[in-house]
Amino acid sequence: MVVNQIILGGAGTLPLLPNTAAAAPSPLVEEWKGPFGGLPPFDQVQVAQFKPGFATSMATNRAELQALVNNPDAPTFENTIAALERTGRTQSRVRAVYGVWSSALSTPDFQAVEREMEPQLAAFRDEIYQNEKLFRRIEAVYESPAKAQFTAEQQRLTWHQYTSFVRAGAKLDAAGKTRVTAINQRLASLFTTFNQNLLADEEAQATVLAKESDLAGLPLSVRSAAQAQAEARGLKGQWVIANTRSMVEPWLAYAERRDLREQVWRGFVSRGDHAGARDNKPLITEILKLRAERANLLGYPTHAHWRLENAMAKTPENTMKLMAAVWPPAVARVREEVADMQQIADAEKAGIRIEPWDYRFYAEKVRKAKYDLDENELKPYLQLDNLREGMFWAANQLYGFTFAPAPAVPVYQPDVRAWEVKGADGRHVGVFYFDPYARSGKRSGAWASGYRSQERFEREITILISNNSNFMKGTPGEPILISWDDARTLFHEFGHALHGLCSAVNYPSLSGSSVPRDFVELPSLINERWLATPEVLNRFALHYQTGQPIPPALVERVRKAAKFNQGFATTEFLASALMDMKLHLAGNQPIDPAAFEREELAKLGMPPEIVMRHRMPQFSHIFASDGYSAGYYSYLWADTLTADAAEAFLEAGGLYDQTVAAKFRKYILSAGNTADPAEGYRQFRGREAGIDALMRDRGFPVPAGQR
Repeated sequence: MVVNQIILGGAGTLPLLPNTAAAAPSPLVEEWKGPFGGLPPFDQVQVAQFKPGFATSMATNRAELQALVNNPDAPTFENTIAALERTGRTQSRVRAVYGVWSSALSTPDFQAVEREMEPQLAAFRDEIYQNEKLFRRIEAVYESPAKAQFTAEQQRLTWHQYTSFVRAGAKLDAAGKTRVTAINQRLASLFTTFNQNLLADEEAQATVLAKESDLAGLPLSVRSAAQAQAEARGLKGQWVIANTRSMVEPWLAYAERRDLREQVWRGFVSRGDHAGARDNKPLITEILKLRAERANLLGYPTHAHWRLENAMAKTPENTMKLMAAVWPPAVARVREEVADMQQIADAEKAGIRIEPWDYRFYAEKVRKAKYDLDENELKPYLQLDNLREGMFWAANQLYGFTFAPAPAVPVYQPDVRAWEVKGADGRHVGVFYFDPYARSGKRSGAWASGYRSQERFEREITILISNNSNFMKGTPGEPILISWDDARTLFHEFGHALHGLCSAVNYPSLSGSSVPRDFVELPSLINERWLATPEVLNRFALHYQTGQPIPPALVERVRKAAKFNQGFATTEFLASALMDMKLHLAGNQPIDPAAFEREELAKLGMPPEIVMRHRMPQFSHIFASDGYSAGYYSYLWADTLTADAAEAFLEAGGLYDQTVAAKFRKYILSAGNTADPAEGYRQFRGREAGIDALMRDRGFPVPAGQR
C-alpha cells in the first residue's frame, strides 16, 4: 500500500523543457471541468501530452513562485505560507494523471516518457526546495514572534513547510545543493528502472499449463482466472498462472502438484533476481549508496535516521525495539505451525519436508483439521461486488457516508467505476474511483491514490480518491469470488479512502493521509476489522448461487481461526521490515544484496520454510521510490495502534459504537497532519498505545513489563 500525495509548490531556475503545449493542446493543464468541482479528463488523455503538459505546468509554477519571492512586503503567513499553498495547481493536475498512467496503464510508450521525465521531475522538486529567496521567506515566518498568534493549524503548516525545506537541503551550501540534486535525479532514474524491470518480469514470466489434470485441487474461481489469463495471451484451451501475487498465492494454497507449486513459487520469488538487463540487484547497490551519501550531506548518520526524524517512531532504534519484541514469538509460532504441517504430511505419507512452496498448501490442511475451516468453503460467499457494497455500508454506519454510482465521471479504462460520496447531511464529500482488475501495464498489489486533496482555506474543494486492486477476471458473466485475505485487502485500501473522505482541514499540504508513514496505515488496518463483523457478513456475504447469507456456524469458525497462521504472516512481513531497516542503517558500507539478504536472515534465525514477503530484488516499497524506504516497519507500528484502537471500540460495546467512531473520526481521520499524530492518538484513546493489544491480537504472549 501506499496513498499518493499531491505536492503543491514551484519556481526556480531549471531550464524549461521545450514547450510544445501550443502545438499540442493538452487537457492535462486546463482547469478540470464538470461536476464535483471538476474531474480529471481521463478519457481525453494521450501519452504524447505528458511532456508538453509538464513543460507548461513547470513554467506556470515558476511564474507563481517568482511572484511570491519578489513580493516587496515583509514575509507573513498570508503572503508566504498560504501563498505557497496556492501555487502548483497546474503541476498537481498533471502529476495526478501521470501517476495513474505510471501505476495502472504503463505501456511501452509511456515507459519511455517516464524514463525521460522522472529525473527532470526530481530536479524540478529540488529547484523548489533549494530556492534561496523562497526559503528565507519561509524561515522568517517560522522564526517570527507573530507565529504565536497563528491558529494551531497555521502553526503546524508553517512548521511543516520549514522542516520540509530544511530536510530537502535548503540550508546546504551551493556545492551540497548541486550534489543532492544530482543524487535525486539519479535515484529517480534507478527507481523507474527498478519498477519497470519488476513489471516486465511479472508480465513476461508465467506458468503455462496444457493439461486440466495440472489444475488438481484448484477451486473453480482460480481455474477460471487461469483460463482467462490464457485466452488473453492467445492460448485458448490452456491455463496460465501469471507471475503476480493475486495468482501465485491461491495456486500455492491449493495446487496438488508439488513440482508445479515449486516452479510457480521459484518464478515469483525470483522476480528482478536474475542475470541480464532486468537484474535489479545492481540497482539496489547503487540506490543504497546514493541514499547514504545524501543522508550524510543533509547531516544525518544514515538514511534511516533522516527518514524517521518526523515519523511517530522518531528513531530507528525505536522501530528495532518494537520489531525485536515481536520477532521471537513470531518465529516460535512458525515452528509450531510447521510441526502441525509436517504431522499432516507424514500422516499422508507424502515423504517430504515442508518447504516454502508447501507452506500455504499444508496450512490450509491444518486450518481444516484444527478449525474445520476450508478457504474454499468461504469463497462462494465472497463476491467482489457484494463485499464492495459491504464496505460502503459499514462506512455509512460509522461515518454517515452514502455512495451513489456516478457513471458520467470520466475514467481511464472501461473496468473503472466511480461513485459520488455524500455525508450524513447530504452534502457532497468527494468522488471514489475503483479499479479492481489485473491487466497488462498495471503494477501488482493494491493501493490507494489521491487525485485531489480536500481543502477549504479559500473555498471548499473536495477529494477525488481511488482504490486499485488486481483481482483476476474469470469467465465472462461469472461473479468474481475472492479469498478471505483478498477481502481483507479490499477493506484495507478502503480505509485509506475513508481517511481522505473524512478529512476536514484548511490547507491541502496537511490534508487527509498527508501524515507520517507509520501513522498512515492506522485507518486502513483498522478498517479491515469491519469485514469480519456479523453485520457485514450477514448482509453481504451471500452465496453466489443460492443468495443465502453465510451460515452463522461458518462465521463462528472464521472467528475462532482469526489467529491462525499468525506466525507465518508476522514472520514473512517482519523479515522484510527488519531487512529494510538493516539495509538503511548500514550507512556507507557497500551492499551486495544477495549476500546481505542471505547473511542477515541467517543471523535473525529466519525459518527455512518461509521467505521474506518481499525479497530485495522485488521490494518495490523501498526501491521503486523513497516511499517506504526505512519505513516498511510502519505496518507493524500502525498495527500496534490498530489493535489498541480496536479494543477501544470493543470496550465500549462493539465496532459500531457511535461515540468511539465519532472520536476516531475527529482525532484520527479528520485531522490530517494538523497536529502531532501521537497527540491525536492520545486524545482519542486517553493514553498511549502499548504493545500488549498487538500481542493479544496475534495470539502471542505479552512480554513481561508491558501493559
